[in-house]
Amino acid sequence: MKKIIVSALVAVAAAFGCNTASAQAHYTSRIYVGAHGGANFSEVSFTPSIKQKFTVGGNAGLNFRYVEEKHFGFILEVNWEQRGWEEDFEELPYSYKRTINYIQIPFMSHIYFGNRGKFFVNLGPSVSFKISDSMNANFDVNTVEGNPEFKNRTVAQLSLPIKQKVDYGISGGLGGEFSVTPRHSFYVEARFYYGLGNVVESGRSKPIRGANNMTINATIGYWFRAK
Repeated sequence: MKKIIVSALVAVAAAFGCNTASAQAHYTSRIYVGAHGGANFSEVSFTPSIKQKFTVGGNAGLNFRYVEEKHFGFILEVNWEQRGWEEDFEELPYSYKRTINYIQIPFMSHIYFGNRGKFFVNLGPSVSFKISDSMNANFDVNTVEGNPEFKNRTVAQLSLPIKQKVDYGISGGLGGEFSVTPRHSFYVEARFYYGLGNVVESGRSKPIRGANNMTINATIGYWFRAK
């Protein structure tokens, strides 16, 4: 899965790079700054798999966009994001939620279509720095291995610390933008993030073999055309 995603990103970036190079002599550049905020719906892709619910968190950030007239540009963001996972115990009276706060910096290609109203696609790599994490559980996570109600569940992740200080992955989004005036516009975007690093200690010889962040976020944002 990771190799497929990375290969797709490289191919798309190469194609866009060629398109940009061929258009260097025929564009008027524009620079935008802005901000956005919204909600995150997160899980962690564990191996072996674990029953989960989406955990809901927040996101907010500042944006910089450089675009060309040929429907192509780049976006750089500095974001605060909440990710994590919430376990699904079904009929059992237990609850467990892990929340991880990150400063995220995505750098994405930006392809858009239309004039006053625009449809756009964003895609590119992202790096995130963990700033804090918290656990909320109504049971002692250090004694679950002796509890017969947990015998058919993977439980190692419940007590493992979040050792990954830096998470890296790929972000991709779809959205629409509407210009209010020539310099002011608003947009909505749905974005998916897949982390390529492991959230907790993992390995082939360990109880958890993989633990990758997965996040869907929905945002509303604003752009101001500075140039």
